[in-house]
Amino acid sequence: MRIKELEGKNIAIVAMGESQLDFHLSLVHSKTYDEVWGINCMGAITKCDRVFMLDPVSRFMDTDDAGTQTDVMRRWLPVADIPIYTCELDERCPSAVLYPLEEVAQDADCAYLNNTVPFAFAFALYNKVGSINLFGIDFSYRGNLHFAEAGKACCEFWLSKCIERGMIVNVAARSGLLDTDCPIEKRVYGYHRLDDPDILVVDDEKNYRQIKLSVYNKLLHEEQLKNITEVRTVMDSPPEAKRY
Repeated sequence: MRIKELEGKNIAIVAMGESQLDFHLSLVHSKTYDEVWGINCMGAITKCDRVFMLDPVSRFMDTDDAGTQTDVMRRWLPVADIPIYTCELDERCPSAVLYPLEEVAQDADCAYLNNTVPFAFAFALYNKVGSINLFGIDFSYRGNLHFAEAGKACCEFWLSKCIERGMIVNVAARSGLLDTDCPIEKRVYGYHRLDDPDILVVDDEKNYRQIKLSVYNKLLHEEQLKNITEVRTVMDSPPEAKRY
């Protein structure tokens, strides 16, 4: 059953990657969200309204398979007082809620869900959320060629479905999701090889415009001078870093 109150809302989704820091910075700079959804142990350390933990409670309570997340989850799950969407009810976690898997898959006509994060995206899509702000969902880290978590493709696949339905998707500036941490001049393949690369920006009418990097840098410099005394929040990055 859909949660009518979520329709059109502005949601922060926070996972355990490095860019979770951008979430806390956004709060420091007075950014607000209608709800905050945590992934796994973020519910234990951050004030959340809902948590998505698709592993069964037994994984944390009966095994050490979750590594360093194990102890914090063992302490939190029995006392949590917010909905924790998961795959199996367990009396040791009174606030556990069965994820509406069949309804969500039917709504999206898709069952490609190979890690926990896409379940949150699919839930947002199912409930007609207006915008999602993504933090700590990184999967890969620039400068570290030896580490990348599985599941990024599935996340980006679901984000595409969200965008196609008109949902606004904002990604933390330091996240590798949707190549957000990639320099703007390297985001459009081929054009990045030009002496003065062409880039795509989004104007005030939300139309894409193709301009030269040199022009963009000039406009950005002028904007920075105009706002030199203004405290800018993390999520107030240029629109091309926020919309895909």
